Amino acid sequence: MASVTFKGNPVTLLGNEVKVGDKAPQFTVLDNDLSEVTLDDTKGSVRIISAVPSIDTSVCDAQTRRFNEEAAKLGKEVKVLTISCDLPFAQKRWCTASGLEHVQVLSDHRDLSFGKAYGAVMKELRLLARSVFVLDSSGTVTYVEYVSEGTNHPDYEKALEAAKKAR
Repeated sequence: MASVTFKGNPVTLLGNEVKVGDKAPQFTVLDNDLSEVTLDDTKGSVRIISAVPSIDTSVCDAQTRRFNEEAAKLGKEVKVLTISCDLPFAQKRWCTASGLEHVQVLSDHRDLSFGKAYGAVMKELRLLARSVFVLDSSGTVTYVEYVSEGTNHPDYEKALEAAKKAR
């Protein structure tokens, strides 16, 4: 399993670690209107899945905004999903205030379906570890980053390069 800290403290990641070459695990999360969203809802697209601890923090906000900006350049065949354990109501408020158009912000609060499937649940905090996964259009994982310190940014350039190659 990936070794991750949050604010310098080691955390235990729950779930199955995902590796490049794996078939992307299925999950069910909630959209801001409380409707269920699954991985299959974006089937046939290249996907960047950006997991963040909380959309209301500065690094998570910046990460989501950066992927939104880049998604506009990648084209419609690339979907960007930002997933956190924030309540859908909080995510809706953030989305309304942010005005972002190219990222779908989703909640894993209900049952940690995404976090467990992708090995990204920080047990001690019941939040998602900062991580990025790129899936090609057939659902194969082509890039994985579990950010070693949860308050740091992911490697945007490597994730974006993987998404471009997966198109």
